Amino acid sequence: MELVVASTIEEFLADEWNRLFPGELEDWTYYRATERARLDGFEWLYFGVRVDGELRAAVPAFLTAYRLDTTLDGYLRRVVGALACAAPALLRPRMLALGSPVGETCHAGFAPHSTQADRLRMLTLILDGSEAQAEQHGARLLAVKDVGDAQSALWEWALSARGMRRQPGLATATLALPYASIDEYLATLSRASRKDLRRKLRTRDALRIEWRHDLTGIRDDIARLYRNTLERASIQLEELTPEFFDNVLADLGERASCVCYWLGETLVAFNLVLLDGERLIDKYIGMDYRHARELNLYYVSWMENVRHAIEHRIGTYQSGQGLPQEKLRLGSTLSPNWLWYQHRNRLIDGTMKTAERALGLHRGSATTEAVSRKVRA
Repeated sequence: MELVVASTIEEFLADEWNRLFPGELEDWTYYRATERARLDGFEWLYFGVRVDGELRAAVPAFLTAYRLDTTLDGYLRRVVGALACAAPALLRPRMLALGSPVGETCHAGFAPHSTQADRLRMLTLILDGSEAQAEQHGARLLAVKDVGDAQSALWEWALSARGMRRQPGLATATLALPYASIDEYLATLSRASRKDLRRKLRTRDALRIEWRHDLTGIRDDIARLYRNTLERASIQLEELTPEFFDNVLADLGERASCVCYWLGETLVAFNLVLLDGERLIDKYIGMDYRHARELNLYYVSWMENVRHAIEHRIGTYQSGQGLPQEKLRLGSTLSPNWLWYQHRNRLIDGTMKTAERALGLHRGSATTEAVSRKVRA
C-alpha cells in the first residue's frame, strides 16, 4: 500500500476518486470547485491509498486556525471566547482536520471490493499520514470533522486507539419523500404543524420563485444575503466567497441550482442546493432579515424544496445541520455526527481533557446532546 498526499484534488483522476464515493453529490467536481474558490484561511489536502497503482481509499482534509469555542454555545462559549482573547495562540491553534468545511460529513471513500479489515488498514495509513502532515505544517490540533453514522464504528476503532476523543456535533436532518403530492406529505405531520405550515405559506403568493444555474446579474445580491445569514450564525467555521457559488453552479451543471426568492424586483432570499435523481441537499441559504419573518422565508424555502423533490421524484430531502427540533416537527429524521480531536502536545491535551470534563465540554452543547439522545432513542 502506498500513501499519496496531494495539495490539489486534480492530482487524482475524477473517475478514480468518484468510484470510491458512489452516488455522492459532493464529489471530485464539488471539491475542485471549492478549492478554486480560494476560501480565506484554508489550505487543502487530500489523502489517498494506492495498491498496485489503483486508488483504493481517499479522504479530503484541510488546514486552518481553529477557535476552540466554535462548537460551544451559551455560557461556555462566552468563557472560552474570553480566554481566547487573552491567549489567542493557545485557544486558536492551527488545525489539520480530515473532512471538509463545506462537506455534509467526513467523506472517507473506499474501493467497493475492500473488506472491513482492508478499510481499517488503509484508514490507519491515512491517519499516520495526517500526523506527519500536521508536523510538517505546524498544526497542533488534529481532528476529524463530522463523522457520520454510517462509518462511525470504523472511525472509532481507528481513532480511539490513538487517544483521540469525540464530542457530538450537529446532527444531519433528512426527510424521506415517498409521496405523490404535497398534500400527502402534509398529511404525515401533526394537525397543529399542518395548520401552522399552511398559515405560514400564505406569503408564498407575494413571491416569485426562480430556479437558476448561474448568478448573472445577482452576484452582489447573493453575497449580501449570504453575509446577512453568516453574521447571525451561532457556529461558523468557513466564510464562503462569491466564487464558491459561481464555481459550484458552473461546474456541477444540472446537479446544482440556486433557488431565488423575489419580492417584486428585490431578491430577498436564495438557497444553494445540490440534487440528482435520488437526493436534494440544502447546502446554503441567505436571507434579507427585514423580510424573513413577515414572509416566512424559511418555511417557503422548505416547502419549495419539498415540492421540487416530489415533482421530480427525488426520494430524499437532506436539509443539513441546524434547527433540529423544527426539522423533527416537519417530519425529518436526525443522524448524529461526531467531531474527533486531539492536541499533539500531550501536556496541553491532558489539560484540555481535564477541562472538558470539568466544564462538561465532553458532552457537547445542550442542543447537540439533546439531539443525540433523541436519535439514540
